[in-house]
Amino acid sequence: MKNISQLLGLVLGLGVLFAGMAAEAADKRKAKLLRHFVCFKYKAEASKAKVAEVEKAFVALGKQIAEIKAFEKGTNNSPEGLNKGFKHCYLITFGSEKDRDAYLVHPAHKTFVELVGPVVEDVFVVDYWAGK
Repeated sequence: MKNISQLLGLVLGLGVLFAGMAAEAADKRKAKLLRHFVCFKYKAEASKAKVAEVEKAFVALGKQIAEIKAFEKGTNNSPEGLNKGFKHCYLITFGSEKDRDAYLVHPAHKTFVELVGPVVEDVFVVDYWAGK
């Protein structure tokens, strides 16, 4: 009887251990965020008003596309001079690749691409997974 109790205790202990490990792994998966980093090099002839219009439209995507978890924008201010003309940066956060893929084909995103296309000289995009 003692051996059965010990065996049951061991099985129960291992079950708790494995459940804890599974919960920890699930928490790590939840903590990961997919970042979609976009930099624009606007054409020299792009007016400040047009750039402001594009930025306003880009920010609006956060309200139009449910898969976007967060949106940030900024203008380069690095003293290193290594931005190669890319001055306007945008960081869009997604919870999964599926969410990012839905964003890429979303009608609101496609409309945005049509708006920005004529005023952008070049685009630089990097997607990466980041932990919280």
